[in-house]
Amino acid sequence: MSPVTGILLAAGQSRRFGRNKLLQPLSNQVPMVAQAARKLKAVLPESVAVVGPDDPRTAELLEAEGLQVVINPQPETGMGCSLACAVRASHDAPGWLITLGDMPWIDKQTTRAIATALQLPRDIIAPLYGDRRGHPVGFGSAYVRDLLALDGDHGARPILNANPQHLTLVSVNDPGVLRDVDYPEDMSSSEF
Repeated sequence: MSPVTGILLAAGQSRRFGRNKLLQPLSNQVPMVAQAARKLKAVLPESVAVVGPDDPRTAELLEAEGLQVVINPQPETGMGCSLACAVRASHDAPGWLITLGDMPWIDKQTTRAIATALQLPRDIIAPLYGDRRGHPVGFGSAYVRDLLALDGDHGARPILNANPQHLTLVSVNDPGVLRDVDYPEDMSSSEF
């Protein structure tokens, strides 16, 4: 199988954070979303980022990182709509690996392991850290219609729930697969 397309979801509203969390610098002074983009693109050169229409700074930053940027005209409808926008822009891909702009601590080795395990059209691959499933999640090409039909704030969870027989969990030693940023204090905890 040829390399899958990476999807970086970056159209969230940052309501709980109080300002655009994706532009907040990490301890290395790199904006959170740029760090997530660099790690994704290092493994999957063909990567698409989805941003909202009112966020030109994030769009410019992600374009500078070499990602194809797609605008979700209705980001308030939720993550499902953003996923559908990204898949629409890359519908011929052999599969997709979905990660989030507020999860910059995912190790590149984890992304590589999930992408490598995604071999068949009906595969769904996710990392397992301890006893918890995390991100990124990979979907084979058989799910293109399901992904295009997504809407709402559940992301791809309905697809996962409807296809447990096709889900493979890959054990990883990467706590970054569980760590995201919702509040400013999430930034100040020790980085992995």
